[in-house]
Amino acid sequence: MKKICILFLICAASAPLPLPAAVESPPGPVYVIPVEGMIEPALLYVIRRGVAEAEQRKARAIILQMDTPGGTIQAAEEIIRILEHVSVPTYTLVDRNAISAGAIIAMATDHIYMTPGSKIGDAMPIMMSPFGGVQSLPDGTEEKMLSYVAGLIRATAQHKGHNDKLAEAMVRRELEYKIGDEVISPEGQLLTLTSAEAEKKYGEDQRPLLSAGTVDSLENLLKLIGMDNAEVRELGITTAERIARFIAALGPVFLIIGMLGIYIEVKTPGFGLPGITGVLALAIFFWGHHIAGLAGMEDLLIFLAGVLLLLLEIFVFPGFGAAGLLGLLCIGWALLNAMVQHYPGGPWYPDPNLLYIPFLKLTFSLIGSVVIAMLLGRWISRHPATSRLVLAEDTSHDKGFVSSSNRPEELVGLQGRALTDLRPGGTGMFGERKLDIVSRGNYIEAGSAVRIVETHGLQVIVEPLES
Repeated sequence: MKKICILFLICAASAPLPLPAAVESPPGPVYVIPVEGMIEPALLYVIRRGVAEAEQRKARAIILQMDTPGGTIQAAEEIIRILEHVSVPTYTLVDRNAISAGAIIAMATDHIYMTPGSKIGDAMPIMMSPFGGVQSLPDGTEEKMLSYVAGLIRATAQHKGHNDKLAEAMVRRELEYKIGDEVISPEGQLLTLTSAEAEKKYGEDQRPLLSAGTVDSLENLLKLIGMDNAEVRELGITTAERIARFIAALGPVFLIIGMLGIYIEVKTPGFGLPGITGVLALAIFFWGHHIAGLAGMEDLLIFLAGVLLLLLEIFVFPGFGAAGLLGLLCIGWALLNAMVQHYPGGPWYPDPNLLYIPFLKLTFSLIGSVVIAMLLGRWISRHPATSRLVLAEDTSHDKGFVSSSNRPEELVGLQGRALTDLRPGGTGMFGERKLDIVSRGNYIEAGSAVRIVETHGLQVIVEPLES
């Protein structure tokens, strides 16, 4: 008996301890994005932000709560492209109306639900006149628009598993849509469905026509899809996003102002209004595109790295070499990449198909900056109030100017004065000789006493004399 007790105690001691209960991580939130009023770029920005947050926080779902009469096809297509790249399940809750561009966007979500009495359809494109009302178009132009939008809604419906023929009937009135002998939409009439019609089931599998169900509120939709206990985050268009919309639209203007201001600052002494204006314009450019969901912090860092490389080329490595070229490439890449749409989960580099418009904007800005700089250069040199900012003194041999070639070593140690501002290059007077000189990188004002400390081929390096 004693042996049995000892054996029992040994088995009990060697038994594995019970593992602690696994702690389940809280489920992600549900993002609700209101799609209300006209569909325009401001809505594009909030959807872009909402999708990015939802992906980052591993959301359980994204719900578009929709009541819209339509809007621009361009904004709708951008929204569709964003929704196509989402890994989170997407829903549309049609709350009253999903007309025109709204119907197309609804087709880009995985599931469509509707509230009682709501409507979806009538997606034929129209052109508004500048004075309001619908503007008639030539037959060729109208057919081109219809063909494009019909292809867009058809492809969108196919991608998400909706009925593509039903979707196309919302765009083309000449199409008849019927199931069996029952005509859903007769020829000559655009398809628009009510909530009761959209959830009606047909065929042997009793598949609903379009809507997965009718619910009277967002709360009931969450219950129906099993997410009534989830955290709900409702997004809206912020004031910053509305401002970012205009900044993104005026991106080339801010680029021109920024590049022009910095160019003038480099060509003039000190640091003043042109430099401040240029830096501020570029800061607004990056801020606007960052708020709009286009530019990331990496774009700003690449831009700053490019500026730093250019400054090193100017002040540390005189001439123009690898640092300057790399700096220009960094700046150009940052400005271009800041205007390109990046989709969630996509690669860090931009889609080549999306580079066309940003490349045109950047090219236009560069050409505009060069042209304006040339015009300003001519005006500044002639205007009495600004002529002191540029070198007006002749540097010809008749005026006593001597080039830096073939200089004897005896130049080292000569003292003179700077005739122009050294930023870092300029000219100086040493006795009766004018020489082209360069500082060690520091700024030296015109008239300052300087001494030649080194000569390297064509370069004569000076340093300021202590006063």
